[in-house]
Amino acid sequence: MSERRTMARRARVELRGEVLDVAEQLAVAGERPSMPELARRVGVSRQTLYSEFGDRDGLAAALVLRATDRFLDRIEAALEGETDLHAAWVAAVGAALTEGAENPLLKALLRGDAAVPSAFGADSGPIIAAAAERSAGYLRRVRPGAREQDVRLAAETASRLTVSHLVLPAGHAGRSAQDIATVVVRTLGVS
Repeated sequence: MSERRTMARRARVELRGEVLDVAEQLAVAGERPSMPELARRVGVSRQTLYSEFGDRDGLAAALVLRATDRFLDRIEAALEGETDLHAAWVAAVGAALTEGAENPLLKALLRGDAAVPSAFGADSGPIIAAAAERSAGYLRRVRPGAREQDVRLAAETASRLTVSHLVLPAGHAGRSAQDIATVVVRTLGVS
């Protein structure tokens, strides 16, 4: 790839990040500006935004995708930070529940504020699928002999239960994390 193409791609990535940063700040503040207003705030043309994101829904989807990736990165880091399978899942679910309670954008996504579309509840399929896939990858690495159907069941169940607890907390987060970790461990037949 030529140096000029690399520079153009880097500039596009940086611009995309800047637009998403501003959109996130506005979403957290409860605002949902028009594309022309967002372009003005970032200092680019409207056409640049439309070319990059399509429309306001495309921008919102990009914002949700970025938030989801960051959220899943934190969960994955918590999984990798423990050697015991049960402790790893307690840490990962705890990280997810903490992030949901503390991260302003995730809180807005959980509430389904007018500024951002709800990414949870009935619209949580993509988040659950991404979380289940990353979780299954982790389980395959740490339990290479586990049956694939058990790995998928444990990962999907843990992801669905965690999202459920994010949307509708049921008691103490630490207890929920323990319960979900127990489900994963028992599904895999680990004592």
